[in-house]
Amino acid sequence: MRLKKYSFDQKIIIGRKIKKICKTKRVKFIVNDDPLLARRLGADGCHLGQKDMKIEKARSIIGNKIIGITCHNSLRLAKNAINSKVNYLAFGAFYQSKTKKTKYQANVKILNEVDKITNIPKVAIGGINSSNYKNLLLNKANFLAISSYIWKNKKYKPNQAIGILK
Repeated sequence: MRLKKYSFDQKIIIGRKIKKICKTKRVKFIVNDDPLLARRLGADGCHLGQKDMKIEKARSIIGNKIIGITCHNSLRLAKNAINSKVNYLAFGAFYQSKTKKTKYQANVKILNEVDKITNIPKVAIGGINSSNYKNLLLNKANFLAISSYIWKNKKYKPNQAIGILK
């Protein structure tokens, strides 16, 4: 759940609804940037950006839940995260994104490098769509974070866009 422009109370209301949907669909419910909100909602985990709370502090708040962290395009950040016992590493942006400004450009080389040093799952983020997702999966991405292609697609409705990715 990534909601940047909402109050904490609004996030609680929306988060409870999202949690129910995730439970029904048997998928993990991860809250972006806010371990306190993740704990309050009983989420499965939390995703941290580099400017968010430190991994150790987040772990003290949510306990043995999933914690993932953005590593941009950096092997150094990935190694630090591995040492801090995260559950997944996120890299990107791989392509230009409509969701947010692309500050760091990642490429498949980072996925392959990190794959040599850890079994921790790797998530590819940024501008992923039906024409480029397979290359990421073929180059060691374990998961894909896809937003704009699904939610801001001018050609397909969300379920249609998802269906094309299958």
